[in-house]
Amino acid sequence: MLPRISSSFLLLAAVLGPVAGGPQTGLRPDMTDQELFWGTDQYDFSVVLPAAGLECFWHFAHRGERFYLSFMVQWVTGVGHDRHLSVTINAPSSELLSTVNDAKGQINFEAQETGFYQMCFSNFHNRFATMQVFLSFGVYYEGYQEEKKEEEEASKDLNNTLSFIEDATHKVEKNVFHIFRYYNFGRMRKSADYFLLLSNSRYVTRWSVALSLLVVTSGYLQLLFLRRLFITRGGGAEEEKPRC
Repeated sequence: MLPRISSSFLLLAAVLGPVAGGPQTGLRPDMTDQELFWGTDQYDFSVVLPAAGLECFWHFAHRGERFYLSFMVQWVTGVGHDRHLSVTINAPSSELLSTVNDAKGQINFEAQETGFYQMCFSNFHNRFATMQVFLSFGVYYEGYQEEKKEEEEASKDLNNTLSFIEDATHKVEKNVFHIFRYYNFGRMRKSADYFLLLSNSRYVTRWSVALSLLVVTSGYLQLLFLRRLFITRGGGAEEEKPRC
């Protein structure tokens, strides 16, 4: 009886196994891509680009929303020290949207396609130098409050107090988001100034040490040369007179 039950259980598991425990091809099958990726977000971090290196990042945006990117070169080490950075942004259809070739810059545009936008950063100006770049990018939605107001007017919500609180909350959230954007850009400038100040301090220290060694060495050589001018040699019929 037991072997018959075991064989029936194995047959049932073989039939229902692929249906209940099969692999999922989507992250959230119960959600659409718009529900999965919708929302205001921002990212900020630093990346080190090697000599003649290339780094690319992708970020999702919906059509009609605002996409922004801020970047700044913090420091460059090696031979050459060219602070120019080549930045390109491509649409999901591989169309080139914007390109910048500078040490710092801001890119802001309205997304015309829904999908992942590609950001590439190239250090091809420096063949023998490494640079560190601070990045801040993301998306935000200007039309969210207008759409929310239209939905509220259409539904004729009776609780105006909650509607007002929700509207004010979204407005504060939007303002705080932009404040953090400007704060990140200010932090980029502060970090770049700090690395520039540190580099200048090292430069001045090295040259000060080198010039100090040069002064001490030249003084010692001058003293040695002057002493040789007053040396007298005896032992012969006539003493050799000093040169001075």
